[in-house]
Amino acid sequence: MKIAVIYGTERKGSTYNIAQLFISKLSDAKEDVTEFFLPTSMPNFCRGCFMCFNESSNCPDYKYVKPILDAMLNADILIFASPVYVYHVTGQMKTFLDHFAFQWMVHKPNEKMFKKQALIISTAAGGGTKSTMKDLKDSMIYWGVAKTHTYGVNVAAGSWNHVSDKKKTEIKNTVDKLSTKIKNNSSHIKPCLKVKTLFYGMRFFHKKFGVNKPDVEYWENKGWLYKTRPW
Repeated sequence: MKIAVIYGTERKGSTYNIAQLFISKLSDAKEDVTEFFLPTSMPNFCRGCFMCFNESSNCPDYKYVKPILDAMLNADILIFASPVYVYHVTGQMKTFLDHFAFQWMVHKPNEKMFKKQALIISTAAGGGTKSTMKDLKDSMIYWGVAKTHTYGVNVAAGSWNHVSDKKKTEIKNTVDKLSTKIKNNSSHIKPCLKVKTLFYGMRFFHKKFGVNKPDVEYWENKGWLYKTRPW
């Protein structure tokens, strides 16, 4: 499987190491794995200039957006790994998500996303993995990602080296099971109900109201306002 991985921090702690366990199970070749570390791979905040809503290449930071977008579109599965920062994703990961607002369902979702899986990984010494994973899962649904898997774990330690052997064994067993599930799903990817429902909601919105002309024209050119579907 081809994998695109986005890490919410450059610190190679528990979240990174768990991501590596998944990668070793899901990919047979290193050249099939493309990794991005934030903030290096996306160093700038979104300016809120709205330029991407007309055309994504208009983004002032497109030189950072494009290689990540290309890798994601070329991948079979997207992996997002973020430790918990104050019960949410890292600031770097939020900046990354802001830069991809142009491909939210209401704007210009990419049809390739409707045939992909995503895996969200989050760790914490204590709590907060649920709300952190929701930050990312919201974007996956609005991107049109067909199936999103989540794995959050409280490691009860400040570093991977201090995670107990018992906890590491539990993590490995879960990684094995979830990796098998992801592989089994790979041959018959179809959008989940939430994604389909959102698609039809946005389709109705564009047909009924046509608020933003570039978005309406995009949907119309794809044939989505008529009988064509992206899955």
